[in-house]
Amino acid sequence: MRAKIYSLLVIVMLAFTFSSPVSAKDDPNKKMEMTEAEVEAKLSEMRVRVAEIKSIDKSTLTKEERKALKKELKEMNKKARAMGSGGVYLSVGAIIIIILVLILIL
Repeated sequence: MRAKIYSLLVIVMLAFTFSSPVSAKDDPNKKMEMTEAEVEAKLSEMRVRVAEIKSIDKSTLTKEERKALKKELKEMNKKARAMGSGGVYLSVGAIIIIILVLILIL
């Protein structure tokens, strides 16, 4: 009797463990696929908006409005970085491994 209960319990646990997700969320950090002209147009629009935000007299704004502007600037910064060339990023672990390999070679 115990063997049946344990086997059913294992089957139920495996059924819930290996279930597939219903939907996958898009990665917001995924690099956008655009042509060079589209990227330049979007970046110029962002520059114009940033200039508008900088020209605003922030002393007349409420706390919520300042918070919204700050959030908007952060989002535009993320998008601009995603559209740009990006660059090469190295983690601390990768740097340590590179240093160790260089020490072993030299």
